[in-house]
Amino acid sequence: MINALADWAGFEGILNLFRYITFRSVGALVTALVIALLIGPRFIVFLRSKQGKGQPIREDGPASHLLTKKGTPTMGGLMILIALTISTLLWMDTSNGFVWACLAVTLGFGAIGFLDDYDKVTKRSHNGLSGRTRLLLEFLIAGAACVFIASRTGTGLYVPFLKDFAIPLGIFYIAFGAFIITGFGNAVNLTDGLDGLATMPMIIAAAAFAIIAYLIGNIRFSDYLGVHHVSGAGELAVFCTALIGACLGFLWYNAPPAAVFMGDTGSLALGGALGTVAVITNHEIVLLIVGGLFVLETVSVIVQVASFKMTGKRVFRMAPLHHHFEQKGWAESTVVIRFWIIAIVLALAGLATLKLR
Repeated sequence: MINALADWAGFEGILNLFRYITFRSVGALVTALVIALLIGPRFIVFLRSKQGKGQPIREDGPASHLLTKKGTPTMGGLMILIALTISTLLWMDTSNGFVWACLAVTLGFGAIGFLDDYDKVTKRSHNGLSGRTRLLLEFLIAGAACVFIASRTGTGLYVPFLKDFAIPLGIFYIAFGAFIITGFGNAVNLTDGLDGLATMPMIIAAAAFAIIAYLIGNIRFSDYLGVHHVSGAGELAVFCTALIGACLGFLWYNAPPAAVFMGDTGSLALGGALGTVAVITNHEIVLLIVGGLFVLETVSVIVQVASFKMTGKRVFRMAPLHHHFEQKGWAESTVVIRFWIIAIVLALAGLATLKLR
């Protein structure tokens, strides 16, 4: 095993702990959390000085947002990316290609989100990059990652509840995997509309996939559970816990009333990261359960647009779904906390599929 801290410290005595994924996962979480907390205040001041009026607020959104969120700086996702990247590089096994693939997708999607946020701030518009441009760039990055992943994990789509049953997709698995990664990146992006709404469900989903990755990567646990073993996938637990720590540090400043928004820089990167972990662990279908809250938000937008185009009527008072409940009179904090509860329940349901085989 090659690890930045372990190489420096050696493996003698108590430092032998660096060999264990569990120890390094805890270290990655704490490191990312501390980094995010430390850089937060100055980073927010820097963003305010550069962005002036902050993130443009949708005029067709809830009226309260124009008053409470106006002037709040965006691109806070950079805080998450900095903390996540530094912590992962310090604690990961640097010879593990899966972690590098996750970092590549995360930073690639983060770069796309940054360009989108920058366009919004400089043009004082909530439109940003064109949808086609964003999707094209996202599919290129996700597709390249899936080619690498498929060469090591195969091209089968594993079905939960069935022991070692996979649907052979062949070359089409590349497109399927890219769709999962890109789709989930945009699903988290759609959910990021209220203070803390996307961050905590991401923490919950990342915790679930840290467990899944660890179990899938350990041949004894995977044999016991009757799930497909992926050699090297256990190292993704370090990446997932670093993501948790970075998000926790960001949530400290994003808690209502938010001092900073993650913007597309953060939401696209986080969704892409979790989608990549799901593809590597062959748990793409389980991702739809664990990340079901993000799926519901996305479906609400699709249903709203389709209904309005076909019938001229709206199914929801406003989409995504969290705005619908705001329009019904729910307080922002009520929507956020209830959605967090849903995210916890769905994560537990996703984890339950590991044993129900």
